[in-house]
Amino acid sequence: LEEAAFQLQQIFRIDISIALNILGIESMRAGHERIAYACFKLAADRGYSKAQFNVGLCYEHGRGTEKDLEKAAFYYYQAASSCHPMAQYRYARCLLRHTPESQRDRHQKAVTFLEQAAMAGITEAQAYLGVFYMREPQPKEKRGLKYLLLAAKNGDAQSRYHVGVCYEKGLGVQQNLAEAMKHYRQSAAAGNRSAQERLRV
Repeated sequence: LEEAAFQLQQIFRIDISIALNILGIESMRAGHERIAYACFKLAADRGYSKAQFNVGLCYEHGRGTEKDLEKAAFYYYQAASSCHPMAQYRYARCLLRHTPESQRDRHQKAVTFLEQAAMAGITEAQAYLGVFYMREPQPKEKRGLKYLLLAAKNGDAQSRYHVGVCYEKGLGVQQNLAEAMKHYRQSAAAGNRSAQERLRV
């Protein structure tokens, strides 16, 4: 693998870690998951954040290696610490799903990573944060609506539906049924069943 990466490096004059990651991606596309994992792991161990993220994916989904959520979280954290936005989202999601509310420091770390990913344009992070802020023990409705609107503008039909709910119920915004209907229609047009049912009501 390292020889193949070296050849690729010579052809394109790119860093060996980038070459290994490219080989990993091509191997995964070809269905050679174990080879892909090995390539990603070699590049990840050299500190390349995109490969660290890919190793995290391999561990999370059991592709090319055994499924291990703790190892997935470890590699996501490595990539997230290097400002990889999607890794920030996935690491934060891991933390929030598996951390008790009582561990406020880990909880806050997750929220910080989510906000960084959301501001970098990761729609999944925007949608997650929107719902998260609406459901917190002490909801921050205006902040939640802000992230739901960002995700909706990026094409997330579920977030568009939630924006409609906010307008219908006056959550974080003044109640406005006409505006709620507009958002429900847009969400329904994108195939969201909840919005379609809400429109019938």
